[in-house]
Amino acid sequence: MSKRIFILIIIGCVVLISISWIVAVGAKSTAEKQYALIREAKELISNGIYILAVPLLEEASEYDGIHTITAENYLKDVYLHLIDNRGFPRRYTNLLEKQMSRRNCPPEIFIEAADYYLSINAMKNAFEILRNAINRTGDNNIIAMYEACRYAYEINRISFDVVTTFFNQTIQVRQEGKWGIANSDGSILIPCEYNKVSTFCNNRAIVEKDGVIYAVDRNNNRIALASNEIKDFLNYSENRIPVHMDTGWYRAAGDFKTGINVFEELGMYSGGYTAAKINGRWGVIDITTNWLISPEYDEIIIDELGRCYAQGTVFVRNGDNVHLYTENGFMNDTYSDARPFSDEGYAAVKKENKWGFIDKYGNVKIEFIYDDALSFGQHLAAVKINESWGYINIYGQVVIDTIFMEARSFSDGSAPVLTERGWQIITLIEYKKGVTL
Repeated sequence: MSKRIFILIIIGCVVLISISWIVAVGAKSTAEKQYALIREAKELISNGIYILAVPLLEEASEYDGIHTITAENYLKDVYLHLIDNRGFPRRYTNLLEKQMSRRNCPPEIFIEAADYYLSINAMKNAFEILRNAINRTGDNNIIAMYEACRYAYEINRISFDVVTTFFNQTIQVRQEGKWGIANSDGSILIPCEYNKVSTFCNNRAIVEKDGVIYAVDRNNNRIALASNEIKDFLNYSENRIPVHMDTGWYRAAGDFKTGINVFEELGMYSGGYTAAKINGRWGVIDITTNWLISPEYDEIIIDELGRCYAQGTVFVRNGDNVHLYTENGFMNDTYSDARPFSDEGYAAVKKENKWGFIDKYGNVKIEFIYDDALSFGQHLAAVKINESWGYINIYGQVVIDTIFMEARSFSDGSAPVLTERGWQIITLIEYKKGVTL
């Protein structure tokens, strides 16, 4: 090895050692500076002088050193002591957001942030944090916190004599013997002045007043008139409404143009299918009157609005037995009663005088322990325990107490419940604040 190369190697080693020493000294001085700032701030805090501790801790937390998290934790505590002072709530939440943005943020930070927002009734912020934290961490404590608060609700002061169930964010309601349509917050969309109203769909509802059947829009303007041949009607959906004439039930469009097929009875369309009765037997037809399920059954199970089909399933009855039809055919198990599936969740079914829940493949998901039940909607199912109704989540936990005389299914964040004042509407706060389930 030449002398020149040897000298270059020696110089390189010296440079590397110098760089390492500079980095080490720099790191050490950063840590020492953080420690000195924190120590001085702690002395002020011990004497209750929080306002003067703020700049010290803010400076310490700006360094990228080994004491950064410690400085931030002291700083959050100081912010909370000064939270009633102008600007400090924003400083506190900014620091929380900074911590939550870190890749490996511990679950405790998310819980702290959600707890703060819950304490000031900023529910939307709390729910967004918890949902994000569940996706990022899957932490059981965060899940438990979310479950504990996500079913908080508000009850509307408006009450009705009778209601149906929600459809398209509206509900049929009766006041003083007359029917109308209300929004999900209980405000009246179509006045309660009719003897009968259908569900609201495609910007119209079908109504009957003084023996005349016609369609109205959301402003209660008449937009179509039925012929005198139409004597009755059922609920309106998917631009189809069952109408009754002297020869039976027909399917009509919203403008009352009637098809040629006649049935003994009809249900309400859902998912492109409806229950239909012909020659004394029930089946299920599609929009074009093709039979999904041949008309050979005693009954097709429908819900309160007349719907039978959801998630590719239908319940049919023959004699005392109810069978579940799926896209793969009929399941083996039988039930004494059932409620149709909604668009998501489990269906309520009855065995040996008790109600439980199954998925669309017939698997039992919640045991048969309830006195009555409705199928799930928005992760909630109305259940009756003894003489009162409340709501359970998909884990079978009662999350809205059984304090109601009756209850209907949730849709669009709201559900009708019967109280001593009559039928009122409860709305999940999470949904009301703009964070959907």
